Amino acid sequence: MGMVFGKICVETPKFELIRSTEDYEIRKYSPSVIAEITYDPAQFNGDKDGGFKILANYIGVLGNPQNTTPEKIAMTTPVITRSAPEKIPMTAPVVTKVGEGNKAVTMQFTLPSKYQVASEAPQPVDERVVLREEGERTYGVLRFGGGASADVVAGKVSALRRSLERDGYKVVGEFLLGRYNPPWSLPAFRTNEVMLPIE
Repeated sequence: MGMVFGKICVETPKFELIRSTEDYEIRKYSPSVIAEITYDPAQFNGDKDGGFKILANYIGVLGNPQNTTPEKIAMTTPVITRSAPEKIPMTAPVVTKVGEGNKAVTMQFTLPSKYQVASEAPQPVDERVVLREEGERTYGVLRFGGGASADVVAGKVSALRRSLERDGYKVVGEFLLGRYNPPWSLPAFRTNEVMLPIE
């Protein structure tokens, strides 16, 4: 019942808070293993979140885990999406990335912290799901509630970029969108973040 009202009751990625301002936070994230899928939403009738079910099947959220062990893997949050800089075949890596010049989307789950090396995590049966390791990284982060429509996200990314550049940070990549709540959470209680990688 708590999840309907936005309660977050699963593991979230570990980070060190470097700076907190009225406009954003600077966070240094610990290395992690992620499971990701890159796809064209047209394959899912235009649903930009179409890759979610494939990732959820990998970890066993929707039934038997679709991995070689087979082992249920605990769900973590947020689900991350981002734009892909180029069209990537379905066999490539799920954070969700929404491309501007193409339709490719990448969606990612961060695996629980007990998995330190991608080769030691249960391997996906579906070849579209790719496991990879992410090293330590630093992001400027803006947290916001409510819906995360494309227009809302674009406005938040623009505001975050302006604030970071105003304060002397160099943005070095594309934004990530992190969504912390399941679809049945009431929109007013949802937690979202936009993240920009910085130097």
